Amino acid sequence: MKLQLVALALLAVSAPCLAQDAVKTDGDKYKVLMKTAAFVYLSIETVPGQKTHQHHHPSFVLYALEPFERIIHLSDGKNINRAFKAGDVIWSPAQTHIGENVGSTATHAIIVESKPSGKAIPECIGK
Repeated sequence: MKLQLVALALLAVSAPCLAQDAVKTDGDKYKVLMKTAAFVYLSIETVPGQKTHQHHHPSFVLYALEPFERIIHLSDGKNINRAFKAGDVIWSPAQTHIGENVGSTATHAIIVESKPSGKAIPECIGK
């Protein structure tokens, strides 16, 4: 019984690490625009009523190109309701979730994900 509890605890802690990136789970919705040593630039487009598969994002910035509404179903069971206007920008910590377009308009946004490169970005040093 003790071994089962330890195994279950390890699985719970590692679950976010097991989630795949959005381009692998939902390549029809997420597209890679560019990759650098420090960031991955993605576009996302979904139609009303569409859901993604569960996937993981490292910390990221989202820029809304058009207004849209989504529910983010987090892996811990919590839900976040989001409504964006064109031009809205948010930062989010790393998370594993399912995204659902619950509005009457398409989701259309740019996402900039951080990469754990372990190196300082020369352009940012001293600024």
